[in-house]
Amino acid sequence: MEHGDETAVGLLSSPVRRTIVDTLANLPAHTDLGDRRQVSADGLSAGDLAEHLGLHVTTVRFHLDQLVAAGLLRSHFRKGEGVGRPRKLYTLETGSLDSVSQTHSYQLLSELLVDAFGVGESGRAITPEEAGERWGRRRVAEEGLSAAEVAPARSAGQWLGKIGHMVDMLGDWGYTPEVSTTNAGRTARVSLYECPFIALAHQNTSVVCGIHRGLMRGVLESLGEESTDIGLTPFVGPSLCVAALTATAPFATPAASPARAASPAHPAPASRPSLPDKEIS
Repeated sequence: MEHGDETAVGLLSSPVRRTIVDTLANLPAHTDLGDRRQVSADGLSAGDLAEHLGLHVTTVRFHLDQLVAAGLLRSHFRKGEGVGRPRKLYTLETGSLDSVSQTHSYQLLSELLVDAFGVGESGRAITPEEAGERWGRRRVAEEGLSAAEVAPARSAGQWLGKIGHMVDMLGDWGYTPEVSTTNAGRTARVSLYECPFIALAHQNTSVVCGIHRGLMRGVLESLGEESTDIGLTPFVGPSLCVAALTATAPFATPAASPARAASPAHPAPASRPSLPDKEIS
C-alpha cells in the first residue's frame, strides 16, 4: 500500500472534502449549482465550490490545496471571455479514486485478518468466516438501529430491505452488487462484480470467500434474519462471484381486509318471500 493512497483515504474522511470530490466527479450531471450559471465539465473554481457548499472561499481553498497535494484533484487555468485574469479551476484527477477505493478495501480486509489471527471466546483461533461475521455484527451495532429495524422480516419486501442493507456494506468494500429475486422473493441472488480482492481470492479462496460469507451472515443475523441459507459461488466470471441468500423462516400470513373478513366466504342465497297457501275448495 502506497503512502500516498493512505493519505488520500484519510483526507476523504472529512465530509467537506468528500462533498468537494463528489461534486467534481459528477460535473456532467450538474447543469447548474442552483443559480443562473451553466457549469461545464472543465471544472469549478474555489468560489463556485464555496457558493455550492455554503462555506467561506478561504476554507474551501484550504481543502482544495490538500486534495491537489494528495493527487485526488488537479488544477488548471482557463481564460474567460474579455479581459481579466484567467480562472483557476479544479477537476478530478483521472483514475485518482481507483487506488483510493482499492486501498480502502484492503484496509477493511486487513482489519478482518487481524481478527482472524486472534482467538475467540473459547480460546481457539477463529476462522475467516467467524472474523467476517464479527465484523458484520460490529458494523450493524454501530448504527444504533431501532428494535423494529432488527426484527425478522414479515414479508418478501421487508426481507429484500435487509438484503439492501447488506449490499450497502458490500459496496463499502468496493464491490458493484446487483440483486435479483426468485422463489416468490424468498431468495436473493446477489451478483458481486469487480471483486477488489480477485488476485488474493485466486490464491486463498477459502480465506477471502470465507470472510465475505461470514460478513453476510453477521449482517443479516444482526438485522434479525437468523434463519438464512447462504451460498457463495466464486469465479462465475473473470471478476464475478454470486451469492444466493434464502430466508427460511416463514413470513407472516397476510391479514384479511376488514371488508373481506366481514363478508362470508359463501353467502347464502337470498330467501324468497313466502306465498300464501292456496285454499282447496
